[in-house]
Amino acid sequence: MQQAGASGSEVEVTWEDQQNINKFGRLNNRLHELEDEIKIAKETNENLEDASSELILTDEDIVRFQIGEVFAHVPKDEVENRIEQMKEVTEKNLEKLTEEKESIVSQMAELKKVLYGKFKDSINLEED
Repeated sequence: MQQAGASGSEVEVTWEDQQNINKFGRLNNRLHELEDEIKIAKETNENLEDASSELILTDEDIVRFQIGEVFAHVPKDEVENRIEQMKEVTEKNLEKLTEEKESIVSQMAELKKVLYGKFKDSINLEED
């Protein structure tokens, strides 16, 4: 398999080059998935913060708490504990996703160096 360069010269694409291009594509797809997951985790965290704030303002001892698709009447203290646990889980998940994103970005940067070093303007790894 060969690829034409911008100056008309041809650069041979080796099996290793193709593997690097494929790996870059997979990493790029995972990066987009992670960005979506991070956005959802941040929104969830904000919603839990809002729920916690609203719970502080309420005077009721028993509040409605959604479990799945059902609302149950649960003591306020238990709801506060559950919300705190949910926030901790969400924050840990957000931290894990952010670390994975950073790892992927660095791997992609290394692959860009390798691929642009060989193919120069013949390959486009940037998103438009």
